[in-house]
Amino acid sequence: MAYDSKGTLNKVMLIGRLGADPELKYTASNAAFLNLSVATNTSYKTPDGKVQDNTEWHRVVAWRKTAEVISQLVRKGTQIYVEGKLNTRSWEDKDGNKRYTTDIVADNIQLLGGRGDRNNAQENKSSQSDDSPEPDMSQADSDDSDDLPF
Repeated sequence: MAYDSKGTLNKVMLIGRLGADPELKYTASNAAFLNLSVATNTSYKTPDGKVQDNTEWHRVVAWRKTAEVISQLVRKGTQIYVEGKLNTRSWEDKDGNKRYTTDIVADNIQLLGGRGDRNNAQENKSSQSDDSPEPDMSQADSDDSDDLPF
């Protein structure tokens, strides 16, 4: 299925480290998905000359074959490169409040790292997602909460 971007671009590129071990799950329709928590870091000098570190956490979702392969290759602390797109979705919490979250839906994940990285034995294997689009979770039936991947 082809999508028309209508002259816009939705692309994210990150290099970061996993904050937790991955957990592979499946939807009710047996589509594999993987949620990854990826940390990126920046540092800057404050006016008084001290170095201040800042960590941003990113929620990354991988689907199908990419999810299955990556789940076996990465662990907490693994450095990865992610290409994908931003996807915002909403739901109602148990108190009836509308909630929102923005995920990065991965199109490409590559393992990075050097000596001492636990995944170096994988020789920086990469995984490209298949050509089929990820399921549109924004259209999920609100009564079927067991099929939600989050």
